[in-house]
Amino acid sequence: MHEKINKIALLCTVLMTALLSGCQVVSVKEQAINVTINNERDSILTRDKLSEASLNVLSMTGREARICTEQPQNCVDALKQIPEILDEELLSTASELYLAKSLQLGNSAGCKSSLLTKTQSEEKKQLQKQNIEKCQDQQLVMLDQSIRYSYAYLFKTQRAPQDRIFDNRQVQIRDFYNLAIAHLIHVYSERHPSKEVSRKIQVGNSIYSVDFENYPEIKDQSFEKLMSTYNMNFSGLRSITRRDGFGSEFVVILPEEKRITPNKKYIVDPLKYQYQEGRNPNIHAARYLATTITAIPKSGNSVEQIINSPEFHLKLYDPYKHEKVTVAGKQYSLAANFSAPYGLWLAENNLGRSAYLVLIDRDDNLTMPHLYMLEPYNPKKKVIVLIHGLASSPEAWIRLTNDVMGDPVLRENFQVWQVFYSTNMPILESRYQINALIQQAFKLNKPNDPAKKDAVLVGHSMGGVIARLLVSEANLIPRTEELLNNRRIERFRNNPLFKARLDIKPVPNFSRAIFLAAPHRGTDYADRWFTLAARKIIKLPGAFLGAFADTLQGDIGLDDFLKEIGHDMIQNGPSDLSKNSKFNALTRDVVPFRGFKFHNIMGNTMDSQDKAIMTDDVVPYQSARLDGALSEEIIKGGHSIQETPEAVLELRRLLRLHLVDLGLYDPD
Repeated sequence: MHEKINKIALLCTVLMTALLSGCQVVSVKEQAINVTINNERDSILTRDKLSEASLNVLSMTGREARICTEQPQNCVDALKQIPEILDEELLSTASELYLAKSLQLGNSAGCKSSLLTKTQSEEKKQLQKQNIEKCQDQQLVMLDQSIRYSYAYLFKTQRAPQDRIFDNRQVQIRDFYNLAIAHLIHVYSERHPSKEVSRKIQVGNSIYSVDFENYPEIKDQSFEKLMSTYNMNFSGLRSITRRDGFGSEFVVILPEEKRITPNKKYIVDPLKYQYQEGRNPNIHAARYLATTITAIPKSGNSVEQIINSPEFHLKLYDPYKHEKVTVAGKQYSLAANFSAPYGLWLAENNLGRSAYLVLIDRDDNLTMPHLYMLEPYNPKKKVIVLIHGLASSPEAWIRLTNDVMGDPVLRENFQVWQVFYSTNMPILESRYQINALIQQAFKLNKPNDPAKKDAVLVGHSMGGVIARLLVSEANLIPRTEELLNNRRIERFRNNPLFKARLDIKPVPNFSRAIFLAAPHRGTDYADRWFTLAARKIIKLPGAFLGAFADTLQGDIGLDDFLKEIGHDMIQNGPSDLSKNSKFNALTRDVVPFRGFKFHNIMGNTMDSQDKAIMTDDVVPYQSARLDGALSEEIIKGGHSIQETPEAVLELRRLLRLHLVDLGLYDPD
């Protein structure tokens, strides 16, 4: 009996323990660190539900997230009636609710104008269009509210922004604000399509006026497009150079320049040519411009004014000139995307493809060289001019250009100009034309601009040879006569166009040059069987030869000129690079003028450090070196050395050195 009682007692104890355990509400277990971080940082922007912070606020009120997302206005009004909810909690949750509703509308079929079909009847099409416009109007109102509540949270709560600098919530709301601006402008442009970007946006009772005070250079210009960079994904760019901060990042695209000289016209004497409007149309001002936009209330001394006052300013900033933005009396870092305009320019112009077409004379639209400025001309910043090599284009400089934009010191002190030229042209002709183009570009602005002096010239491969001749001084006429050994040259030795191409003078705007893998004394690579075969396919541009025939008419015919003077002197660019060419014999001893600063960078694919055999597989060390260089850097790698991280770092070092020598930068 006693034993039976003990068994019953033990059974009761076990049952009680099980019952007590079954009532336990809270338990603990470890979870993956990424789950913890995601729970803290995810929001409506990264997943299909609200952030944990907003869900926590809604849980205090007993309101369902789904209903609040569907009807944010009712939910926000209800939250305002609960005094226990802090101002930060109310404003941040409202911002996310309105943004969530706008995203929901944007993803719905009701807001997509792309769904309009041509097969519909006109009546159905008009009805669907009206429904889409109604949906877009509702979406715009939601974005307007999200901007207002985000701004109020960021700058008008009891705690100042600097008091919550490490809060995840602050970063979330900044992203809500920036994205809401981007979507507001995009949706408005779809809702009100126009050939030009609107300078005033009306959303319900709200009016957003565009303010150019911090970007006056584009105030009076027409915009072709104003594109947000948030959804841009570039293949081919190793990295995207950005600056985190306040404001929404955009690219302004200006209308394409009206050509005042036909593309296909080859101008033999560009320095004396009378261009319409006095400007060489092949000098292209920046058309793709980085800008950052903020939305600031016209009168916003209180949260209520920010939420209800109808007028806002959309302020456009030039992020190259403005690193900080003043909001509510305090300075904050201004957001920026420096890579997007450059990437968009490269993607839309496809210069890499053009480089091959002009090489085989299949596209004479780009026979004349072109110069592209990558940002609006800044009179205070030094200029870097980049010249690409054979069968190449400005795409060769992607890595360097992107790194210049990403280096704050270089970005603040340099502006980049890219030269594109037809590499099937005789090298002396390319030098002559590029010389004229660069001089004309420097003369476009005020004569005393600091940007007009102490520029840096960088050339790769054939571009390095051209760069060397651009900073040299030499009269090549006597040597030409000697090489040709032809008395008939007397007939036109004083022809000004002939002399201009052979009596070379340095471009006065440069005070430093960097040569990369440049075959200054030619290369036997140009004489290998497969290169010789290519040289037979590559022809001199027809536009170039035709222009010379017209110019020399009455003096000497083109056929006679090529026969009597040519004799391998007038060849295509690849043939000129041969170490056995007349061009090489004529120019190999020409070096930058005395006192000019220059540097050599070359590749080496050999395991040996013996300079007698070092080569990048195209250009041997002995051809790439130049006496008198301030520095010489040999990097492990092939001919496209300008794309390597080591070469880019060396280029950045030399550009900083240039600033130090000019007293514009103190590394300490």
